[in-house]
Amino acid sequence: MANMQEPEEMMGVEIELEDGTVVNCEVITILEVAGNDYIALLPSGQTGDEQDVWFYGYAENPDDPNEEPELTYIESDEVYEAVADAFDEFLDECEFDNLEE
Repeated sequence: MANMQEPEEMMGVEIELEDGTVVNCEVITILEVAGNDYIALLPSGQTGDEQDVWFYGYAENPDDPNEEPELTYIESDEVYEAVADAFDEFLDECEFDNLEE
C-alpha cells in the first residue's frame, strides 16, 4: 500500500492596497536579511508571465504567537534589492533541491 501524503496547504494573507482593494496572496516564504524578517507573497489570480512577487517586512509578536503578524512596506531601495537577491537565492536552492529528488 502506497504512503499517501496530504499536499502541503499554502498559507495565505489578505493585503489591502492604498485604493482599498483587497488582494489575496499566497505566502511563498519568509526570508531573513541582515537580521530582519521579510515575507515573499504571490498575489492570487496571476497567470502566465504576470507572476509578480511582493516583498514586505514581517514581524511576529514573540509574546503572543496567536496575534496576526505585522507586514510593513520596504521603503529603502537598497533593502528591497537585498530581499530580492535573497529570494533569488531561495529559488535557486529550491531548483537544486528538486534536481536531487
